[in-house]
Amino acid sequence: MQIPVPALTHSFTLRVDLSSPIELGQGRAGQRRIIPIVGGAALGPDISGEVLNLGADWQTIFADSAAHLDTRYAVRTDDGVVIEVINTGTRHGPSVVMDRLATGEDVDPASYYMRTAARLETGSQCYAWVNHTQFICAGIRRASAVEIAYYKVD
Repeated sequence: MQIPVPALTHSFTLRVDLSSPIELGQGRAGQRRIIPIVGGAALGPDISGEVLNLGADWQTIFADSAAHLDTRYAVRTDDGVVIEVINTGTRHGPSVVMDRLATGEDVDPASYYMRTAARLETGSQCYAWVNHTQFICAGIRRASAVEIAYYKVD
């Protein structure tokens, strides 16, 4: 028997609006910061709606400028269902590129790596499929937002 090779299918893209980072200082593993999530949009095809003004990204920035991303937030679909999103991953690239991102500059996404794995959960039967689906994501950091494409792992 051969192990199946997963396939990816685009499910939706989130445009997540961010507030100013809250700097915590140096932690055990690196520089710590919390970036509040203050809104945004979910752009189908599977899920469309709004990112709620709720949640944050708890980041650790390592000495080599790589960032560990650890987010928790929620989406309210156009038909009123709330879906929890927990998304963890990494963003890294050359120090000069990461420094430009940190100042809010738009940088060519091909010059850095931003990938995450997401788990979604809801009590709605209409969206119960998200409770049993693994999502792999690719993202872009903007000055005051991130854009994240969510892919179902088939």
